[in-house]
Amino acid sequence: MKAICFYFQIHQPFRLKRYRFFDIGNDHYYYDDFANDDILTRIAQRSYIPAAETLLHMLETYPNFRCAFSISGVALEQLEQYVPEFIDIMKKLIATGRVEILGETYAHSLSSLIDPEEFANQVRVHDQKIMSLFGVKPKVLRNTELIYCDEMAPQILELSYKGIITEGAKHILGWKSPNYVYCAASAPKLKILLRNAKLSDDISRRFSDSDWEAYPLTADKYIDWIASTPQEEQIINLFMNLETFGEFHPRETGIFQFLEALPYFAQDRGIEFVTPTDAVSRLKPVGELSILHPISWADEARDTSAWLGNKLQDEAFQKLYSVAERVRLCEDRRLKQDWYYLQGSDHLFYMSTKHLADGAAHSTFSPYETPFQAFTNYMNVLADFIVRVEEQYPLSIENEELNALLTTIRNQEREIETLNKEVISMRKNIEHYNEEHKLREKAEAPAEKKTKKTAARKTTRKCGTKKAADSKE
Repeated sequence: MKAICFYFQIHQPFRLKRYRFFDIGNDHYYYDDFANDDILTRIAQRSYIPAAETLLHMLETYPNFRCAFSISGVALEQLEQYVPEFIDIMKKLIATGRVEILGETYAHSLSSLIDPEEFANQVRVHDQKIMSLFGVKPKVLRNTELIYCDEMAPQILELSYKGIITEGAKHILGWKSPNYVYCAASAPKLKILLRNAKLSDDISRRFSDSDWEAYPLTADKYIDWIASTPQEEQIINLFMNLETFGEFHPRETGIFQFLEALPYFAQDRGIEFVTPTDAVSRLKPVGELSILHPISWADEARDTSAWLGNKLQDEAFQKLYSVAERVRLCEDRRLKQDWYYLQGSDHLFYMSTKHLADGAAHSTFSPYETPFQAFTNYMNVLADFIVRVEEQYPLSIENEELNALLTTIRNQEREIETLNKEVISMRKNIEHYNEEHKLREKAEAPAEKKTKKTAARKTTRKCGTKKAADSKE
């Protein structure tokens, strides 16, 4: 039976306020709270909440419907602060047992491309956030912007994930179809789910385009397209931003009615819905897939050039991660929070000078007038951040010295941990000994009393016998 795997992405960055050169060293708060509140609240009211309510109704109406979400850690923080009612709806969705939450980097960062240690740390922190909010542990990973390559697979497997979802890029697949489960060439136990770009974009990009030859798109027509794919193809992965529903395509286009009708027609055509974990657990890979260079779901190129395609972006990226080791060493909670917020891939995206296939520029989605303004503002913020890091660990310390210091600290931490365990063990032994000693004393006390009583009786008898003998005399 053919299956549909629906996945929805939610991410909103902490947008930066206008930060001038003269603010460096004087102002350590970098964020535009008004914009963050206003944008997130607006999108939540137009898209997130009605889309989630629609999905909840679909789950109640169709017992076989399933889907998955991936929500970045920084988006979860903002949702908790500005739109807590959405978190409540998500809890209801997850409580059905048919909605899966995926793992990803907490900061929606590009750390997987430069710093494996930071990547692993962010994935673990995101897992902890998901567990604390929803009581579940992600089993399938969705890296930032679906970025993936062979080099990442062993680490992802080591992080206890069963699968990874990424883009079904044409230049990688060649004649192969994205509608199968594959396994990673560098870690065969890791399963790969590939986004069906055409069918996903038919909804996310083209649904309300009146110039599109397939307009208007209806649920029955769409399910017919899926049903007409070759019978042997296993799974159709439809991955898109949740903003597709209500934000990119307003309610007036009929996008919510389209979504709600999909399970009805899928059921009629014998098509089921699965979560990513269902897919990687139940479906066998048809072969290995090797991806030598990082791919993503952005632009026609499906590479990382949307974030690292010019000198501005490279400069900001390298400068940011040049202090990664030092930030991980410090215990300043506020500094570490800023570290996450500044890693958001959006800040680099705003610096892009590329043009999209439809002629629009990346700056269309940017709060800045130009990529150069985005770069200047970010680098001013980053300069102040690095000053704060240097106050903790001076940049005059060479990396080799820093690594040696880090190694010493880690060794000391392990030694302290070992000694603490020994102390705990010794305390338990002492407590156990004291308990046994008390029990032994209790057990011996009656016997000792009995011995004393017996001795007293014998003494009394002896005294009595002696008195009787004396009286006879």
